Amino acid sequence: MLIVGELINTSRRKVEAAVRDRDADFIGELAERQVAAGADYVDVNCGTLVGEEVEALPWLVKTVQARVDVPLCIDSANPEAIEAALRVHRGQAMVNSITAEGDRFESFLPLLQEHGASVIALCMDDQGIPETSEQRFEVALRLVEDLRAAGLKPEQIYIDPLIRPISTGSQFGVTALETIQRVKQHLNGVHTICGLSNISFGLPKRRVLNMTFLALCLSAGLDAAIMDPTETVNMAILRAAEALLGRDEYCRNYLEAYRQGKLSI
Repeated sequence: MLIVGELINTSRRKVEAAVRDRDADFIGELAERQVAAGADYVDVNCGTLVGEEVEALPWLVKTVQARVDVPLCIDSANPEAIEAALRVHRGQAMVNSITAEGDRFESFLPLLQEHGASVIALCMDDQGIPETSEQRFEVALRLVEDLRAAGLKPEQIYIDPLIRPISTGSQFGVTALETIQRVKQHLNGVHTICGLSNISFGLPKRRVLNMTFLALCLSAGLDAAIMDPTETVNMAILRAAEALLGRDEYCRNYLEAYRQGKLSI
C-alpha cells in the first residue's frame, strides 16, 4: 500500500502562513513527521495561493526534499506551476492530477512525457464527474489508453475514482468501491488511488467513517491512498486490513508496526 502524506496543503491555515512566510523549518518538520509515520510520498499543494503558485510550488518541492528522501506528489491544476516544480524535483515525481478534460489533458501530457512522472488520473471528463461506476470506468479506460499511447507505462498511472461525500449521496461510497474493482479487474498493471477523507465530509465522527472506508477500499483493490499518516488509528487499520487480505506476507508489516508501538486504537 502506497501512502501519500496529505498535510502540506495551503488549504490548512498554518501551512498557508508557513508557505507565505517561506518558513522552511515548519514545512520541513511537517514533511519529516509524515515520512516517519509511514508516508512513501509527500503531497505538496499551494493551490490557494492564487497568483503565487508558480513561485511557491517549486519552493515547496526544494524545501521538502531538503529534509526527506522520498519522492513528492506535486498537486496542482496549474500546468505552469507543475512545470516549475518538476524542474527542481529530484527523482521520479507523481503529478496530481490529469483528467480526460481536453484542455487539461493536453496541457499536462507533455510535462509527464518530458519528466517521466507518474500521474494520478481522475475519472472525470468535459461532462464532469460521472454518476455511475460504469461511466467512471469508461473515463478511466480512455485515460489509460491515451496515456499509454503517449508512452506512459501502466505502473505510472494511478486511477482516482473520485470520492464524493456520502452526506450528499448515499451511493457515492459504493460507486467508488465498484470503480476501484473494475479498474483492478480490467486494466492490468494500472494502480488505484483515492483521497480517503472526502467520503465523510459534512458528517460527525468522521474518523469512524474514514477508517471503515479505508478497509473497504483495500478489500476492493486500492493500491494507494492520499491520507494523513500521522493518524495512528487509520494506520493501524491499514496494517491490519493488509494482513487480513493477504497483502502482507507472513504479517511482517503488521508485526513491525506492533514492535514500533504503531497499532494503538
